[in-house]
Amino acid sequence: MPLPKEETNIGCSIFRKQEPVIKDITDKINKVKNVQEKARYAEELQKEVGILLNCQDYKKESLNCKNCHFIANLRKKTADLIIKAKKLE
Repeated sequence: MPLPKEETNIGCSIFRKQEPVIKDITDKINKVKNVQEKARYAEELQKEVGILLNCQDYKKESLNCKNCHFIANLRKKTADLIIKAKKLE
């Protein structure tokens, strides 16, 4: 029995547009074994996450924005770690 898909209830058109793109890149990172290839995808991930972190519609008092930035920052840190791992290889 498949696990239910993780759903995010962030009511933002920019987040909803970026989310499938980010999930696709994340899936690619998880599938490849080569650190160099993972790092290439991680660089793509940084660009896509950057769109969320630099959002012109960001409102610091909005719970949607806070949640979006929290998730985006975690993903950015993950991408940064993968890129650092490439440099250590």
